[in-house]
Amino acid sequence: MPAPRVAFVVPGNLARLTGGYGYDRQIMAGLRGAGWTVDPIALGEGFPWPDEATLQHAARQIESIADGSLVVADGLAFGALPALAAAHAERLCWVALVHHPLAFEHGLSPAQHQQAFDSERRALAHAHRVIVTSAATAQALAAYGVAAHRVQVVAPGTAAAPLSTGSAAGTGLSLLCVATLIPRKGHGVLIDALAGLQDRAWTLHCVGSDTHDPATADALRAAITHHGLGGRVQLHGEVDDTRLQAFYDRADVFVLPSWHEGYGMALAEALAHGLPVLSSTAGAIAGTVPATAGLLLPPGDAAALRHALARVLDEPALRHRLAAGARVARTQLPDWPSAVQGFAAALQGCLVPSPARPSP
Repeated sequence: MPAPRVAFVVPGNLARLTGGYGYDRQIMAGLRGAGWTVDPIALGEGFPWPDEATLQHAARQIESIADGSLVVADGLAFGALPALAAAHAERLCWVALVHHPLAFEHGLSPAQHQQAFDSERRALAHAHRVIVTSAATAQALAAYGVAAHRVQVVAPGTAAAPLSTGSAAGTGLSLLCVATLIPRKGHGVLIDALAGLQDRAWTLHCVGSDTHDPATADALRAAITHHGLGGRVQLHGEVDDTRLQAFYDRADVFVLPSWHEGYGMALAEALAHGLPVLSSTAGAIAGTVPATAGLLLPPGDAAALRHALARVLDEPALRHRLAAGARVARTQLPDWPSAVQGFAAALQGCLVPSPARPSP
C-alpha cells in the first residue's frame, strides 16, 4: 500500500520563528516520521494581504498540485484565497488549518475586519475539513458557517523543558515576553502598565521579531523612550533556540497581554519551564493557562495589568504559588507525538472520498 501523501500549502517563510509556523514545521516533520509523503508548497510573502503578483504566484503553485490531492492549507493563506479555494474545490480535497481567524488580528480597520471575515468565510466553505488548535477557535468558526462536524481540534504539542532557575539575587525580577512585535501581542499595553511601576526592581526582556511589522516596532520603541524605560526594557529581536532557552532559564515571570490567541504556544512553553504567567482572557488563553498558574486580565486593560504586575513583584508568596501551579500544569501539556497522531487521524478521514463536498 503506498504511503499516504499530503501537500502542505504555506505562506511566507516556513522557517519564521512564530508559533503558527512552528506548529506547521512540527506537524510536517511528524507526518514524515509516521510514513507520510509531505509536499510543501510555498505561496510567497504578504499574506493575509497579498498583492497581485503574490496572488498570481499562488495560483500557479496551486494549479501545479495534482488532481485528487489531499491539501492542507495554512489559514494565514487559505482565508485570503477564497477564489482559488472555490476554483479548485472539485479537484482538490482542501483541509484548512486555522490557527486563529484572520479577522481576530488586532489593529484592523472596520473595513479590513469585514474584508478578512468575508474572505475567510467564503474560503472555509470549500474546506472538506477544518483543523484548529483549540476549542475556543472551533467555537469561533460557528460564526463563519462552519458546521461543527467539519472541525477537528488538534492542540499544539510542547517540548519538555528544564525548570527556570530565575534571576540572580539582588538584580530585580526578570520579566520575559516572547512574541513577534505585532499589534495583537499587546506589547504597547505592557509598556503602559510598566510605566507606572518604575519604583520596583525589574527588567523586561522582549524576544521576538522586530522586523515583521516595522511600524509596530517603531511605535513600541517610541513608547519605551517616552516613558523613560530605555534602561529597563530590552528588545532582543529573534534569537536562536539556545539563547531563547537562556532567557527562559533566567526569567522569574512570563508576561504576554495578547488581544487574542488561538492557543498560545509561548504561554505553554512558559508553563513547561515552570514560570508564573500574566496574560489576558482573550481567545484560547484561559484554556491554555490554568488559574492556578497565572493571572489573566481583560485584554487591553493596562491598569489591571499594572495591578497584577505589582502583585507578582511585591508578593513572593503569590509568585511561588503560581510557579507551583505552573509546575503542575507542565505535566499536563500535550506533546508533539500526540499532536501529530491527532493531525494524522484528521487527515486519514479525508483520504476516503466523500460523497458530498460542502457547498459555498
